Amino acid sequence: MTNKYYEFFCPVKVIAGKSALEHIPYELTGLAAKRPMIVTDKGVRAAGLLDPVIAACEESGLEIVSIYDDVPPDSSTTVVRDIAGIYRQEKCDSIIAVGGGSAIDTGKAVNILVSEGGDNIAKYSGAGIIKHPLKPFFVVPTTAGTGSEVTSVAVITDEAKGVKLPFTSSFLLPNAAIIDPRMTLTLPPHITAATAMDAMTHATEAFTCMAKNPLSDAYATAAVKKISHSLLHVMDNPKDTDGRLELAQASTMAGIAFSNSMVGLVHALGHATGAICHLPHGLCMSLYLPYVLEYNLEEIRAPLGELLLYLEGPEVYSATPSSRRAEASISALRKLRDQLYKRCQLPRTLKETGKVQEEQLDHIAEMALDDGSIMFNPKEVTLEDARAVLRRAWA
Repeated sequence: MTNKYYEFFCPVKVIAGKSALEHIPYELTGLAAKRPMIVTDKGVRAAGLLDPVIAACEESGLEIVSIYDDVPPDSSTTVVRDIAGIYRQEKCDSIIAVGGGSAIDTGKAVNILVSEGGDNIAKYSGAGIIKHPLKPFFVVPTTAGTGSEVTSVAVITDEAKGVKLPFTSSFLLPNAAIIDPRMTLTLPPHITAATAMDAMTHATEAFTCMAKNPLSDAYATAAVKKISHSLLHVMDNPKDTDGRLELAQASTMAGIAFSNSMVGLVHALGHATGAICHLPHGLCMSLYLPYVLEYNLEEIRAPLGELLLYLEGPEVYSATPSSRRAEASISALRKLRDQLYKRCQLPRTLKETGKVQEEQLDHIAEMALDDGSIMFNPKEVTLEDARAVLRRAWA
């Protein structure tokens, strides 16, 4: 599975640690930005997470010109158009996205419109359409999961057409990602669990899929180790800033890994399930991960076995015969999911979600086969294969 040729690209400056937010004004000034707009959602604002960001800017004499706090969980083209209108009206010159995947994707899409002009975001959809650098753009993630702060992708729903529009361009990458543990301290248990398992899936798929490479491998294994070490500890000690920072860094590292090596069948099934049954992305990732690893097992035995070192530590790794390590890695992930189910009922099967009907499985399988991620899965997937994986994940 070694690639003779690969590319690795991650030009995002990462500013991490206990007073990372206080560095935002310095970064803005460095890009001659004086009139930032914050893009966020109601939950983030209600949790008081904007306060330290605003305080940091005000102390440095930077005025936050506009705050848009109405980003929905699935961002849409209308929202993007509205925000771009406010940005122009208020003569803003930069964007700070504060939130989870949706707020970050929205910020990316708004940046396209305010930089490239016009009101129709759909015409920039696809890959390679954007040819110029965009406005200064900073991201403050409030979940330790999506890795959006270091990826060149955004997904926005076109409500009129009922489709999800993908945007891909290296110009969508923010100028900096600000990783501050204060931003995830108030994350509720089920979101902490789902977003951490989202990152775990990014890292595991990055390490076992066809486009893996030595640089993405380094980020992926480090992320798996951090999540294995810290997730249950944080579930039991939600206010532990060190543990929160570990998970946040792991999420960013997993984001760097998968955006440079791609993902596979877990994502294909997850995207389809999210679209049809409206389940959160991280939950779908956690749910499908072991079933897909079992399906891919014979193609990924070596790398999956290697992950045991990062999942369970050196003692377990050395005590496990090499021929059993891949299975032991899957068991370790199942064990982690069982612990999370105990603590916050994070579903392990489609049935446990309570939101999926058995008759929807065929539709999910068909949609998953059309997903771009499936191309990078280490094992060929037919419609019948996808159905079989879904049946195993049912109950």
